[in-house]
Amino acid sequence: MDGTATVVNDVMTHRVVALRTGAAFKDIVKAMGQWRVSALPVLDEAGRVVGVVSEADLLPKEEYRRHDPAPYGQTRRPADVRKAGAVTAVDLMTAPAVTVTPDTALAHAARLMVRNGLKRLPVVDQEGALKGIVSRADLLKVFLRADEDIAGEVRREVVLRLFGTRAEAVRIEVRDGVVTLTGRVRDTGLVPLAALLARAVEGVVDVRCALLGPPGHPNAEPDPPAPRRAAPA
Repeated sequence: MDGTATVVNDVMTHRVVALRTGAAFKDIVKAMGQWRVSALPVLDEAGRVVGVVSEADLLPKEEYRRHDPAPYGQTRRPADVRKAGAVTAVDLMTAPAVTVTPDTALAHAARLMVRNGLKRLPVVDQEGALKGIVSRADLLKVFLRADEDIAGEVRREVVLRLFGTRAEAVRIEVRDGVVTLTGRVRDTGLVPLAALLARAVEGVVDVRCALLGPPGHPNAEPDPPAPRRAAPA
């Protein structure tokens, strides 16, 4: 990473298993087991993503296996009742699919997953054709970034840009993704912005900002007292 924001294309899985709308129930179960996934995108004849079949879409088949689906649950969960009687992907899938494009920011993809309670998202081009899959695990890869890389970007993209010639007075320490900023700066009004921008750097887990104003500044805390030396005997 070189300071450019990471996007879905940087972390997604490019090799994807997908279903056609006419895929049979048992074939769907076999594919999930073979590829060890809990959901599969469904494509139409043009290769566009039209839905997703997940384990949750298949479970009603077992739930209502010993009951007549229609009278048993029609008034409570009509969607599950319908899926209990479905035998192909087009009737089992959840549609429309929630998708992202390769250039989607990771933060936006994460919000979509959380908002919709999803573990993965199909990645599509502008025509809706499948290009890959991005999972929760993929989004977390950014936090594997080396501390040295994070520190370098914080200095280049945050400290140097905000404090210019005074940047050398700012000390940057990164440990396990946690950024600590210490030192004195001339303009304390920039301190909250420095913390905000540092937190936005890819791979940052947290920011601890202890930047102070110059000595004598109204908002500056005094320097810690120097250690007292013992008087010579």
